[in-house]
Amino acid sequence: MYKDIFNRIVLIVTQPAKAWDMLAQEEEGKEDVLSRFVYPLIGMLTVAAFLGAVFTHKGFDTELALKASIRELVAAFGGFFLSAYLLNELGYSRFKMEKDLALWQRFVGYASSLMLVLNAVLMLVPEFFFLRMFTVYTFYIIWEGTGVYLKTEEKSRLRFVGTVTAVLLIMPYAIREILSLLMPGMRF
Repeated sequence: MYKDIFNRIVLIVTQPAKAWDMLAQEEEGKEDVLSRFVYPLIGMLTVAAFLGAVFTHKGFDTELALKASIRELVAAFGGFFLSAYLLNELGYSRFKMEKDLALWQRFVGYASSLMLVLNAVLMLVPEFFFLRMFTVYTFYIIWEGTGVYLKTEEKSRLRFVGTVTAVLLIMPYAIREILSLLMPGMRF
């Protein structure tokens, strides 16, 4: 299972057009994508947040590690589900797409895989902060996916991709920042 997840992530990052074409041809249900791709990625991020807080901070502070892992878990899950819901509604109201929450959940899961992996790496090795700039590549991943996977109209594609990218980047970040404010001692 993890080998399949790794192969999909590598394909999505290195050859997004080919990956989206392959994913569009698969007859995978919503639950398959969630349980076989999204949930393990979020779990990996949560474990990385716990280990990163344990090993990268002075002293062994279990409370801080648990808070960090809970913050990342809630930010990833909340960001995923809120992004899918919001994009489903925006797609219908602004871009005249049919409402299909299952399709949006699959799309958001695959499109945000690079961000989830980068966050996990940065939790473990915060000195590699410069890797954050690669989240901009998410725009290209989404660009390729909207044509093949979502079949958007070409005339509104740039505006659509900008909207989707902004939602995918901002939603988990906003949730993470709100949780950091609500949990004392999370600014490290």
